[in-house]
Amino acid sequence: MNSMFSGLSSLIYLDLSNWDTSSVNNMNSMFSGCSSLISLDLANWDTSSVNNMNSMFSGCSSLISLDLSNWDTSSVNNMNSMFSGCS
Repeated sequence: MNSMFSGLSSLIYLDLSNWDTSSVNNMNSMFSGCSSLISLDLANWDTSSVNNMNSMFSGCSSLISLDLSNWDTSSVNNMNSMFSGCS
């Protein structure tokens, strides 16, 4: 999922609540540069296998609501700049 939605600056809304992320290990820059994105509910994502979340939400300057409440980040080795540029 590395850079999957990166740079989609006009993206406002995205429903990813039912995605199976149980085998994902790299979410590097996944939403980086999505400057118009307002809200994301990712609470149901299984992040137990993810080891890289570097810059995942970097540049999401319009993000008001982000639900990561059930995330297991115990395997993550890199969260560098994960929320850089978020106001």
